[in-house]
Amino acid sequence: MQTKINTAQEAFGYWKAKPINERIAHVQNLKKVLHEHRIHYATLITQEMGKPITQSLAEVDKCGVLCDYYCENAVTLLQPKPIKTEAYESYVTYEPLGVLLGVMPWNFPFWQVFRFTIPSILAGNVVLVKHASNVTQSAESIEALFIESDFPIGIYQNLHITSDKVAEVIAHPEIKAVSLTGSEAAGSAVAAQAGKHLKKSLLELGGSNAFIVCEDANIDKAVAVAVNARMQNAGQSCIAAKRFLIQHSIFDTFTEKYKQAVSQLIAGDPMNTETQIGPLARLDLAEELEKQINQSISMGANVILGGKRKGAFYEPTILINVTSEMPVFKEETFGPVAALVAFDTLNDAIEISNQSDFGLGVSIFTEDIHYIKNRINEFHEGAVFINEMIKSDPRLPFGGIKKSGYGRELSEEGIKEFVNIKTVVINK
Repeated sequence: MQTKINTAQEAFGYWKAKPINERIAHVQNLKKVLHEHRIHYATLITQEMGKPITQSLAEVDKCGVLCDYYCENAVTLLQPKPIKTEAYESYVTYEPLGVLLGVMPWNFPFWQVFRFTIPSILAGNVVLVKHASNVTQSAESIEALFIESDFPIGIYQNLHITSDKVAEVIAHPEIKAVSLTGSEAAGSAVAAQAGKHLKKSLLELGGSNAFIVCEDANIDKAVAVAVNARMQNAGQSCIAAKRFLIQHSIFDTFTEKYKQAVSQLIAGDPMNTETQIGPLARLDLAEELEKQINQSISMGANVILGGKRKGAFYEPTILINVTSEMPVFKEETFGPVAALVAFDTLNDAIEISNQSDFGLGVSIFTEDIHYIKNRINEFHEGAVFINEMIKSDPRLPFGGIKKSGYGRELSEEGIKEFVNIKTVVINK
């Protein structure tokens, strides 16, 4: 570990002095190599965590889109910003912090790493990444990708450590900041260590996103989006829709259409291009989901589809008669289960939506866009999507509030998370 930190610190001295156009050229080359080996990388993702191969390919391609966005915009985003004051000259510069630590999850093993790494290194930082223990091949392949793309040694390094060693890395004087995407418990532990050593931290944690369907919505569109919003990646996503709030007058219609659509999803071998639902990434994750569902059933929830587990595979499941005290409502469910709740008025929907410790995002389906726009400020979330599922986009900042974490990735906010925002004032 010490050797890698030393290597990173030496590389930082070289990398931060490189003109940004040269850093961009390296990322452009990396994107080219990524695209050339996209099938190989997608296969690794599917083999390690069970995601259907078509979704793994989409993940790899999205990494390429992110590279393109920052290569096209990094110069503009990081250029000094002049500010008019009484001084002869005053402006702000954005300078790299140094060696950054990334603690990354398994559910999107390439995308999560890229969205932390690419803007960070274009800003002039260097990174050490501690990846999840169940995606070691993906972790090693990302490091090999940087090497194959002719990045200087030390700009990106895979850190082979267990979770109990993360605190030691954060404490190291050469580590300037840490970014974590993971569970609430992991985020709390990392934030505590970063705070102890007065270091910048960014946390992308869990979510229990509401998916609100109003009576004036296009129900067929809402159903189609709802299937993907909950069942993509077998529901293993922080931004997946998890609590479905449906207005009373359309509850039965929506529920029947949604049940029919979900029941038609094709489960099977994740390497088969026709497969839409694969197993969960680990057996313990499926067992935990089963426990949450069974406890909710014992509290009065009814299963109208699915509800059975076989090994690490959990059937796409829909529950009704769900209340706010049940685990499937108040906890994050990391798997293919949708909890359906009826509401009377939009005021009720907003209250139910906000009745969560998480605050990552909310989707609202309605034809009255003007009305809902005037109420966006009432949702306690990091993102509000109208007539669309929540999804990350390199052009838009991404992050949450409350127990969903703090800080923002992607867009201009993402590339400026790990920089020294330096004020310069000059007088004659």
